[in-house]
Amino acid sequence: MALFENEVRKQLTEILNEMKDDVKLVYFTQQIECPMCREASMFVNEISSLSEKLSQKTYNFVTDKTVAEEYGVDKIPAIVILDKDGTDLGIKYYGVPGGYEINSFLGTVLEVSGHGEEIPDEILNEIKSVKNKIDIKVFVSLACPHCPGAVSTSHRLALENENIRAEMIDSNTFPYLAQRYNVTGVPKIIINEKYELTGAHPINSFLEIMKKIEQEQ
Repeated sequence: MALFENEVRKQLTEILNEMKDDVKLVYFTQQIECPMCREASMFVNEISSLSEKLSQKTYNFVTDKTVAEEYGVDKIPAIVILDKDGTDLGIKYYGVPGGYEINSFLGTVLEVSGHGEEIPDEILNEIKSVKNKIDIKVFVSLACPHCPGAVSTSHRLALENENIRAEMIDSNTFPYLAQRYNVTGVPKIIINEKYELTGAHPINSFLEIMKKIEQEQ
């Protein structure tokens, strides 16, 4: 049974044809105690079959624990996106990037491949100037139309600065985390475990928080 219907596969293939360089997906799964891993495995396998420039490597979260630790993966299902050189850019998806999140996933893959929208120099310089370690968690629901924008913004920040790491977390796949971070609306963005943003926010809102973090150091 395929995850994507033929028409959807055709549309996805056309989008992925825009990729410039290769992109690698590192996927972590396990056989038991992971209800969403089967669907996530299908997603990774099917999406990577649609472009010669998109490849995937699957690891078992338990038996390949050292690899999981190397990529900072602490829950599953998890997808880590690497560039053509296999560099870990700090970009992760926890859960299946289906529903509306297919948009952020495709956008991130294209940007990592070198095909992305240009950022104004002024904003790009601000992103590059961030010297502190920044950790961004974006809690989403796959039925939320505003969530992909928040995920895409956080992942673009990580792409442009190696000090920034960003991850999408599906609230329904990880309800215990949604409860821990008091997620009552999505997207909910947690930065460095301290600052919060709820709803759709422009890149400047992220940068303002990062400036506060810089001033605190």
